[in-house]
Amino acid sequence: MKLPRDLSGHELAGILRRYGYAVVRQSGSHIQLRTNILGTDHTVTVPAHRFLKLGTLNSILSRVANYLKTDRSELIKELFEK
Repeated sequence: MKLPRDLSGHELAGILRRYGYAVVRQSGSHIQLRTNILGTDHTVTVPAHRFLKLGTLNSILSRVANYLKTDRSELIKELFEK
């Protein structure tokens, strides 16, 4: 499945709420999200840009999938399949 090309940082932060991520703070143009759904803290930083670059989005999703111990492609299907 292809990643969305028009996803903003704020939209991604909202989507990641499904996995227990909550905004911890925003410093300038970066949003820090944290979850403790698996018993250990996990923090990701998302740029608060209008459109996320594909490499940046890929990296964030890989880190989330690694924390959740799931395949990145499965995570992408869960998040973006309509």
